[in-house]
Amino acid sequence: MNFFRKLVVTIKKYLYRAVSSLLIIYNSREDKRATLIESLNKLKNGLAKESKETKQMLEIYRKYTIGQASAEEMDFANEQFRDIIKSLGLGVFLFLPFAPITIPLIVTLGKKLGINVLPSGLKNMDTKEKPE
Repeated sequence: MNFFRKLVVTIKKYLYRAVSSLLIIYNSREDKRATLIESLNKLKNGLAKESKETKQMLEIYRKYTIGQASAEEMDFANEQFRDIIKSLGLGVFLFLPFAPITIPLIVTLGKKLGINVLPSGLKNMDTKEKPE
């Protein structure tokens, strides 16, 4: 009788550990899913902001061709054009092997060297606050 009692206690321990491990894995997976969704929403908002600014840039350049753009508007349009060039520069690395490693490496290296590699709409993606 004592043997069966020890066996039941041992089985309960292993079952408890197994269920605990499964719950930890499940919760970890849910946390990762929530983090992924949050990151994708930040990316979507950043790209939407870039798209809106690019449309404004094109409108300003159109106004410039007929002589109606101010100096401040031209500064904004030129800055947005620089952002487009930055995006294209990072886009080249998307086609290289190991892009998930090289792009963050380039962004980190740029920060250390004081070079702004990311477009303005994507700068705040690594912060915890929500983009505009």
